[in-house]
Amino acid sequence: MDTWTRFGLLASLMTAGAAPAAAQAGSETSAKPAAPQSTSTAPAAGASSSALIARGDAVYHGPGNCYACHGSKGEGSVGPSLTDTEWIHSKGTLEEIEAQIIHGVPKEVAKSGIPMPPKGGATISDEDVKACAAYVHSLSQKSGS
Repeated sequence: MDTWTRFGLLASLMTAGAAPAAAQAGSETSAKPAAPQSTSTAPAAGASSSALIARGDAVYHGPGNCYACHGSKGEGSVGPSLTDTEWIHSKGTLEEIEAQIIHGVPKEVAKSGIPMPPKGGATISDEDVKACAAYVHSLSQKSGS
């Protein structure tokens, strides 16, 4: 991927506004039926169901746009690899991954100097964050940790 393509992807991710996220929060109480939320959470702390991981895979490769920086297989590109047991900003627990997706990594803290905006700059729901975290966690577990 050339520099201009990376810059464009990063710029578009960073300019995704927070207003849609606020609108999502308000829409949870609207009369419109919502997808069941309690059935999609992990069955136990630190463990994830295969359905939650599959949903996270869809978020990672879809509206979350995670693949744009972390690669289609989580192998790393602009952002670090998510497939090994080496975590740069945490110990790589499911809870820490979820928190990192929610809060992002500010430039001042980013060891690579490349920031990750909250939710990667996407307007995904809290349930999508949980699913994506489960998927990312599963990637690092395949490497034998």
